[in-house]
Amino acid sequence: MNDPYKILGVSPSASDDEIKAAYRELAKKYHPDNYANNPLGDLANEKMTEVNAAFDEIMNSRRGGSAYGSTSYGYSQGSSDYSQIRSLIQSGNVTEADNILSQISESYRNAEWYFLKGSVAYSRGWLNDAYNYFSRACSMDPNNREYSAALNQMNSQRGGYMNGSPSQHYNTSSNPGCSGCDLCQGLICADCCCECMGGDLISCC
Repeated sequence: MNDPYKILGVSPSASDDEIKAAYRELAKKYHPDNYANNPLGDLANEKMTEVNAAFDEIMNSRRGGSAYGSTSYGYSQGSSDYSQIRSLIQSGNVTEADNILSQISESYRNAEWYFLKGSVAYSRGWLNDAYNYFSRACSMDPNNREYSAALNQMNSQRGGYMNGSPSQHYNTSSNPGCSGCDLCQGLICADCCCECMGGDLISCC
């Protein structure tokens, strides 16, 4: 294999954060979704494979041989181990979590992906998006209690106004207001999501 640092376009003295940033830029550039029905698709896939391998080699070396890139940041492989993303969400780093989720190819997006995507949307206040993601997770894995609990909490809010992401405008009523009950329900739902992932937003509940 060629020099992995050259493949990522970074110096061997670069920090881990700089390496991750370079990797994310290349992953975004060569992601298969960008080359659907494009004659350059095969070439992009080869380049993405090379970039993934380079990132894995560097991070494995820096972590003493632990499987870092392929298990926690397996963008194109669609790894089923989402523990790193859960940790990012729990720590409030939803932007980084969303970046990782967005770079997982659609063909690898399972129920866990949709649940975590819903958790990110909820953390950002995009309640309608969160509801849709949680619903998709439950439909893909109806026996998962964690997904069902999150969706049930969201169902309690469906009677009022629910924000969507800035690029989508969702409303379930004409009233954009927010009552005290809405806030309480929101806190309960957030607490439920946190507890599902090992945290606790409201200690008394």
